[in-house]
Amino acid sequence: MSEYKNRAVVLKNRPEGEIQEGDLVMEERLVRAPGDGEVVAKVLWLSLDPYMRPRMNDAKGYMDPIGIDEVIVGESVAQIVESRSDKLKVGDLVTCYSGWQEYVTFPADAPMVYRVRPKEGVPLQAYLGVAGMPGRTGYCGLMYVGKPQPGETVVVSAASGPVGTVVGQTAKIEGCRVVGVAGGPEKCRFVVEELGFDACVDYKAGNLKADLKAACPDGIDIYFENVGGAVTRAVAPLLNPGARVPICGYVSAYNAKDMTEVETPFHVLKALDPVPEHRFFLVTEWQDRHQEITDILASRVAGGELKYRETVAEGLENAVEAFKGMLKGKNFGKQLVRVSE
Repeated sequence: MSEYKNRAVVLKNRPEGEIQEGDLVMEERLVRAPGDGEVVAKVLWLSLDPYMRPRMNDAKGYMDPIGIDEVIVGESVAQIVESRSDKLKVGDLVTCYSGWQEYVTFPADAPMVYRVRPKEGVPLQAYLGVAGMPGRTGYCGLMYVGKPQPGETVVVSAASGPVGTVVGQTAKIEGCRVVGVAGGPEKCRFVVEELGFDACVDYKAGNLKADLKAACPDGIDIYFENVGGAVTRAVAPLLNPGARVPICGYVSAYNAKDMTEVETPFHVLKALDPVPEHRFFLVTEWQDRHQEITDILASRVAGGELKYRETVAEGLENAVEAFKGMLKGKNFGKQLVRVSE
């Protein structure tokens, strides 16, 4: 047993619809002492992401479900506090899939563990947001699935979040006209005035179809899908011949009691004639380019080309409420938890 006291958030009950009291519970968990080749890391920042919600269900998806009494999955920035490996030393900073807990023990050569190379002008937590997994997701989905060309119209849902933020600003760098979809006038102003999108449609304003059509007079060439539901239905008739639709996720359905009854973006898009080019993708498809793309995004943050917002919950004890709020769009930008200093 290690000397460290650890708190962890574990899955006690599989949520039926929205997460309820008692579904996710904070417990004290032992920190295993490291064996040969292993390290102990202290979690500094925890990322909260929509993909975590479907993994709480007892259904096979693109990733295995979280087991009952298991720590909730999640990526963090962590600092090595004990090492029995020559690959990582005490004091090194890494991104790793620690889960929702304060300390974690793992092999130094475990998959998806990367040393953070701090760069001036790039806060550590940015490596969980626009310079991290969400940022790489947006960049890869747009560049390698969407394949933007100068002059094309790109629409991205959840435009003020970390994925949408990177999609839109990358598309502008590629010479595209960019239209965001976000919830509320404050987020829409930010997307246009701070991020530099050409327009942003407020899906909460009640005129989604008409407003989107007005914002896209020449139709839509690339739709980057994060939300699903009403947004996908509004986009579908505006897709131009040859349009591409990278499907990152559809968060509007993640609290559904029965995912098999949800109308997904695939249902909407397959009903069109012609059917646009579309596919679901995972950022791990480009895992071999992890460091290269991280460096591109971090350099853009440092140079002021890539702007973003964050919402920070203080302390692991506030992670569950922050996560529930994020699924309803209450956060502004990337949702993070500051676990420790």
